[in-house]
Amino acid sequence: MTRVAGIDCGTNSIRLLISDDGVDVVREMRIVRLGQGVDRTGRLAPEALERTRVALAEYQDLIARHGATAVRMVATSATRDAANRGDFLDMVLGVLGVEPEVITGDEEARLSFAGAVQSLPERSGPLLVADIGGGSTELVVGTADRLLGARSLDVGCVRMTERHLRDDPPTAAQVAAVTADVRAAIDSARPEVPLDQARSLIGVAGTVTTVAALALDLDRYRSEVIHGSTISFDQVDDVTQRLLALTSAERAALPVMHPGRADVIAGGAVVLRTLMIEVGAREVTASEHDILDGIAASIA
Repeated sequence: MTRVAGIDCGTNSIRLLISDDGVDVVREMRIVRLGQGVDRTGRLAPEALERTRVALAEYQDLIARHGATAVRMVATSATRDAANRGDFLDMVLGVLGVEPEVITGDEEARLSFAGAVQSLPERSGPLLVADIGGGSTELVVGTADRLLGARSLDVGCVRMTERHLRDDPPTAAQVAAVTADVRAAIDSARPEVPLDQARSLIGVAGTVTTVAALALDLDRYRSEVIHGSTISFDQVDDVTQRLLALTSAERAALPVMHPGRADVIAGGAVVLRTLMIEVGAREVTASEHDILDGIAASIA
């Protein structure tokens, strides 16, 4: 068996997967908010870099203890956008001993698609995979054999929250501003991504899985129940309205909520709801497997 380690460093979280031929050995997540303020300043904040360094040191220890023989780390939206990303690259190399790849949005979308569909039952017709991250949302349409189009949109949950949802809870006008941004971004993707050809919508990453957990009324976050669950548009809309009506502290008290996600989950839910309206999706299937699994598979 080939033991590999994949690391996904996004705008909100950094995650580690150590696997043997597709079987999980370790799967970890830390919310470090690397993209704190990047949409406004164009730079990675020193305190965000330090949070990420601490998490990486923990991951390096896990990689060494579990004997992974190959490591691939990718960084996405926040790092792509940062003027001082060289500081990030130097820090990662010093801690991990591996240079991170700052991948394009299109590559991020392709890895998300590969990771999302590998463990779900085969479906007829093209699939739309939506990866709602912190800084960006990746849309990719494809089948098991071929990708038909992919696009990365700058409308992630952290970016939309920082840009528009300044009150707690947010105002109707602020929510409308998020919706308008998401609609414009989706419209810009249509020439490259055949959204109207998709027969099913698969949602990945923390926004979708948390919305699914709330729709399922779980008493705690249970990955095995969330993975593969199908949530109707009405359920997504209901959860979104509930989240928008709560304060960040009230969201943090929900039993399925990771504490580092409470302040941005409402913005992410608006992204998901708007996407479903724009593509005419009546339901979304949540996948616990995503870009992280695609990264690990790419080096196995």
